Amino acid sequence: MLTARRQVPASAAAVWAVLTDLDAWPVWGPTVSRATLDADELAVGARGTVWTPVGVPLPFRITEVVPGRRWSWSVAGVPATTHSVEPINAASPTWGSVVSMAAPLWAPVYLPVLHVALRRIERLASR
Repeated sequence: MLTARRQVPASAAAVWAVLTDLDAWPVWGPTVSRATLDADELAVGARGTVWTPVGVPLPFRITEVVPGRRWSWSVAGVPATTHSVEPINAASPTWGSVVSMAAPLWAPVYLPVLHVALRRIERLASR
């Protein structure tokens, strides 16, 4: 996996809330204009639909969830990104979290998109 990381001045819980809020996906995700989930929460096997900025709907399935830390998905049957957050020790002068997104090795051109998303996540989680 190719990974983009960013240290943010927000708790892991605040970042996780942004990462799992489908209404927030279009705010931080440059390739998402809308998303729906056919379940109450992100859980392994949950399915939904994500719309691209040009209006193309694509089915997705949640493939991994570690509550409060990581979730992964496949989009249109293709393994896609993994979204993660790790807390930084609260006793540290750099308290906050490290948020990361990993893309499959075959998608290196997606890394700039992930960096844009991480900056937007930082703004949302730091409010």
